[in-house]
Amino acid sequence: QVQLVESGGGLVQAGGSLRLSCVASGRTLVGYFMGWFRQAPGKEREFVAAISWSGDNIHYADALKGRFAISRDNAKNTVYLQMNSLKPEGPAVYYCNAHNTWWAFWGQGTQVTVSS
Repeated sequence: QVQLVESGGGLVQAGGSLRLSCVASGRTLVGYFMGWFRQAPGKEREFVAAISWSGDNIHYADALKGRFAISRDNAKNTVYLQMNSLKPEGPAVYYCNAHNTWWAFWGQGTQVTVSS
């Protein structure tokens, strides 16, 4: 099993920045993609960003390109999400995800609220 623990969420003003972290434990994540999803109240969970084990394969949701940056430190079993120029879109829970062809794991989420 893999345990994913997110941190770094909170309340931030529009235009501000936040950096989320997700620490993985329980199993080596060699070969796993790691990523972030988010879910606002009453809406479906949506993809934010993902990064391959080597870091050379990165994907972003189109609407977030240029403002968000995902990175990982495999030595620390940690993936990061740098969020800049945040928009006042209301609260959302950001979930960390680790997956490969056979397995997918989720964290409990960290809430981000962007105020106007």
